[in-house]
Amino acid sequence: MNADLDELRRLRRARDRMDREYAQPLDVPALARTALMSPGHFSRRFREAYSETPYSYLMTRRIERAKALLRRGDLSVTDVCFAVGCTSLGSFSARFTELVGETPSRYRARHHDEFHGLPACQTMVVTRPRRAGAEGARKRAASEKHSVAAPA
Repeated sequence: MNADLDELRRLRRARDRMDREYAQPLDVPALARTALMSPGHFSRRFREAYSETPYSYLMTRRIERAKALLRRGDLSVTDVCFAVGCTSLGSFSARFTELVGETPSRYRARHHDEFHGLPACQTMVVTRPRRAGAEGARKRAASEKHSVAAPA
């Protein structure tokens, strides 16, 4: 039991590092070193403990921060992409759209008045990206495909 608690503490240390250093170039080997584990063991145990891969967790943190920067409206989507540690605008946009349900540009362009006056900690909870799952993503893509207006 004590060994399990020690391993969970080490996993949490790596997760906390992702929370703090999300904009830095982090990869599984670096995170595994933080947790004092081999990369393969770290990935397996992280997924067992947190129900997602280390990469998925890190990308969710990055998208979460990107949403906050996009709501401000003073940075371009490209600037936000690089500010949160992503190196590919295409991958960033695809992951953002997958998690948020709309493109970064569309998210940035719309009004975010519903969050005005809300404490930052509550805004973070309300706007946290949530994975809809493969079925939800397929349904969303199908509904978007059918909801596109015909050209005039």
